Amino acid sequence: MRVFLAGASGAIGRRLVPLLLHAGHEVTGTTRSAETGRELARAGVKPAVLDVFDAKAVTEAMRAARPEVVIHQLTDLPREFDEAKIAASYSRNARIRTEGTRNLIAAAQAASVRRFIVQSIAFAYPPGGEPHLESDPLNLADPARAVTVKGAVEMERLVLESSGIDGIVLRYGLLYGRDTWTQAPGRKPALHVDAAAQAALLAITRGVPGVYNIADDDGVVSIAKARAELGFDPKFRLP
Repeated sequence: MRVFLAGASGAIGRRLVPLLLHAGHEVTGTTRSAETGRELARAGVKPAVLDVFDAKAVTEAMRAARPEVVIHQLTDLPREFDEAKIAASYSRNARIRTEGTRNLIAAAQAASVRRFIVQSIAFAYPPGGEPHLESDPLNLADPARAVTVKGAVEMERLVLESSGIDGIVLRYGLLYGRDTWTQAPGRKPALHVDAAAQAALLAITRGVPGVYNIADDDGVVSIAKARAELGFDPKFRLP
């Protein structure tokens, strides 16, 4: 299939690219950096160097790629673990989840894309009631995470309610592994970055529109739906 991967150079994008190519998909990947675009090209990806907030550029790139599936893995978080930088990034990240997602969806609709896969968060359910099902609402009442959770909720609404789009929301646990902030699971629900990438690959051809918890089987969220409908395996690792 022709896949448009928004965020091809991010932590998940870097692990997802080889999975997509190995599966035989034709990949157009976005990045804001011309240098990174050249790296993507060497890896076998058609680069689209753009800013997701430039709606015209996003639409032009989407039409040129003619994708059958869009995978939205964009974030705006620091690569290194620095609490001050992380806190400062929350509003920028929320803007990607709202304005950036609107631009990607509008471009997908203009290009007649049917399936749209997006990463969300599984670590924002309210305390109690574990393991949380996908039908449980995210916790909008937590003032410490208000910006992050509101951005995620709006992003999910945009994807699930947009006309003509089969939207799939992957609620990821807290990432660990290569190119993340930690190499081992810490706070729960946790998720290895390779398993996160595999879930996105599976969602290209499996699953019905809706929300899926994607995390380690650590008791905080239920991953039964993802196992059954996507074939998700939290123990998956790239070779």
